Amino acid sequence: MTDLVTLGEAMLSVSTTETGPLAPGRTARLSFAGAEATVAIGVARQGHRASWIGVVGDDAPGAMILDSLRAEGVDVSRVRTDGSVPTGLMLRQRRTADRTLAAYYRKDLAGSRLGAEDVDAALIAEARVLHVTGITPALGAGPREAVARAVQIARAAGTAVSLDVNHRSLLWSRQEAAAALLPLLKEADIVFAGLDEARLFTEAGDPAEAARALAALGPGECVIKLGSDGALALVDGEVLTQPAVPVTALDPIGAGDAFVAGYLAARLDGAPPVGRLRTGAICGAFSVSVAGDWEGLPRRAEHSLLAGDDVQR
Repeated sequence: MTDLVTLGEAMLSVSTTETGPLAPGRTARLSFAGAEATVAIGVARQGHRASWIGVVGDDAPGAMILDSLRAEGVDVSRVRTDGSVPTGLMLRQRRTADRTLAAYYRKDLAGSRLGAEDVDAALIAEARVLHVTGITPALGAGPREAVARAVQIARAAGTAVSLDVNHRSLLWSRQEAAAALLPLLKEADIVFAGLDEARLFTEAGDPAEAARALAALGPGECVIKLGSDGALALVDGEVLTQPAVPVTALDPIGAGDAFVAGYLAARLDGAPPVGRLRTGAICGAFSVSVAGDWEGLPRRAEHSLLAGDDVQR
């Protein structure tokens, strides 16, 4: 039995370690990236059982991704390896001291081969939470069908559905995203969105108005991620706010997924909404303070590090 199931894309990540443009002789760091895989790792590091469903190439990057997820305690037994296409690539360069550029090479590659046939109905039916994002449906018809099928199974089985809107403008327009994601939003129990992402579905102004407008569409929990300003949640009609936990930020990519992982892990713990927000903020703070999408995600025992002295002995 698993606590959380998620599905989506994971790709090789190549990140330059020096500031400046790409050039011969520059050094780089290898890892992997994927919103849903990051959430699975974050939930697993909080002590819960997490499963990730996806497709990787039959290549070295695909093997690295699976080995790394297994090492993090994430169940990858439902991942399919496709030998006909390579694993996708994300190239990150720190162009200036405070600006990171990310380029994605994913079209028609392994992650886009995910389909409804890859969805394990029994796994989702026994899970406590199914987590999906707006990235996967944007990858093509097959991934869109996979997400729709997973949500359908979860609703029928009573598994809670979590949706992170996660709009990617390079993958599709706002109009396309809104049309595809609105049916998922209406089926979700929990929705996460940035304020601009919430405006895909509503013209509401401030975060509280946006959360109420999203709640009117169906979800009982609506969380507006506000970056360095923290987060706001509307749960059962009550508005709660959470400031960001102050840290020195080194890498902002993956912070939203880290927040989601912390929030969902706390929800699985049975924590009240204020505790879910606090845990999400802590996980987000750990994430931005370390280079990489998922490498800085904390373990449960580490939460107190951000509440005490700079040095703990």
